[in-house]
Amino acid sequence: MEERRAERRRGRGAREKGGAGSGGREPGDPEAAAREVCLRLLASSPRTRAQLADALRRKDIPDEVAEKVLGRFTDVGLIDDEAFARAWVQSRHAGRGLARRALAAELRRRGVADETVSDAVEALEPDQEERTARALVDRKLRGTRGVDPAKRMRRLVGMLARKGYPPGLSYRVVKEALADEGTDPDAFPDEPPPFD
Repeated sequence: MEERRAERRRGRGAREKGGAGSGGREPGDPEAAAREVCLRLLASSPRTRAQLADALRRKDIPDEVAEKVLGRFTDVGLIDDEAFARAWVQSRHAGRGLARRALAAELRRRGVADETVSDAVEALEPDQEERTARALVDRKLRGTRGVDPAKRMRRLVGMLARKGYPPGLSYRVVKEALADEGTDPDAFPDEPPPFD
């Protein structure tokens, strides 16, 4: 038992000094360090080029080395912002019910180029977006029974607004859902209410 602990300590020391356990990387080799950082991050989840560039900057990898490694990773298909954006839109729309506006904002925060963001969110059909909004409202509707109709309207429209749905669509979907439930349509104003 004591032997194994000593062996692990020796192995850890060798890795820390750049020895045999360091993946063959020479101490001070920034290109190998950049590849290692990128591969480690990409192994856990897909990343955008900008996210990887930020990670390399935080690890003090020189910009020219980072660009070389990121360029190579892009050339071989390990970094693909277009594929990332398409997958992100489908996943976040299906899983969280986010609308185009919220999805675009998330992609921009991850450093995806505006043109790529536009292409990815345009792939989301308006009918699909409306169906998702209706499903979100249906799910929340039961929890608001017994609440004043105007307050229900504000809460439900506000929930959709926080997920990036446009006010007109949000108001129409909520108004129709409440009317289908039997709430008097005259109880609602003609304009969307302010959000709670």
